[in-house]
Amino acid sequence: MSVSVNTVYQKVLAVLNKEKRGYLPPNEFEYMANIAQLDIFEQYFYDINQFSRMPGNNTEYGDILTLLNEKVSLLEKTSELDYNAVAQKWLKPADLYRIGSIVYDANDPPGAPVLPVECERITRNEWLYIAASPLSGLSKKRPVFIEYENGYEIYFDPTQQFTILDDNQSKIFANYIRKPLPVKWTYNTVNSAAVYNASASDKQDFELHPLDETELVFKILELAGVALKDPSIVQIGAGMDAQKYQQEKS
Repeated sequence: MSVSVNTVYQKVLAVLNKEKRGYLPPNEFEYMANIAQLDIFEQYFYDINQFSRMPGNNTEYGDILTLLNEKVSLLEKTSELDYNAVAQKWLKPADLYRIGSIVYDANDPPGAPVLPVECERITRNEWLYIAASPLSGLSKKRPVFIEYENGYEIYFDPTQQFTILDDNQSKIFANYIRKPLPVKWTYNTVNSAAVYNASASDKQDFELHPLDETELVFKILELAGVALKDPSIVQIGAGMDAQKYQQEKS
């Protein structure tokens, strides 16, 4: 599921044309579209935190928390991690937004069925106590990981960082939420006008849930009003966005 970049652009242009507020060039639209996409995407997580503390409902399609998790799941991903011997850390995926879990796919002994084991997340302070205890209980069946800015340290023994795998079959994977790809409205120039080219290889729609299409239009209109120095367009976008937000929260 996704939201058509052309549909959103045409709706934004239609409102600007109706209000006789000028033209929004493709490059400016893309810039605003990417701001709006990230704003909505990041709001998912704040809303999940808010609604997870509230009682849900028993209706099949009316539970907001279920819908929010569905939206986030569109960008769930699993990737094998690479080890950097210089930094002595397992590198984070390049498109990482928020980590879910680190999984050790152990083939121990070699030739046995692969048994995935989730690594427990701990803090650096917690590691100080674990490393000092010979009875920590750490093993390949109970590994832990510490997150740093440039990667992850994974341990299965209080004295040994998990750096070199025992065999070529064992791997480290990350389950995570990736960043949405930058929006790209592709076009050809015909008689000095930009004409949408849906078949371009670098075209990129919004990687958001279809239900967020209207909110995208509102947010881009709000940004367009700022760029065009037109407070009335800002008010139109902000007013529509606030109304939709209030409906979702009521």
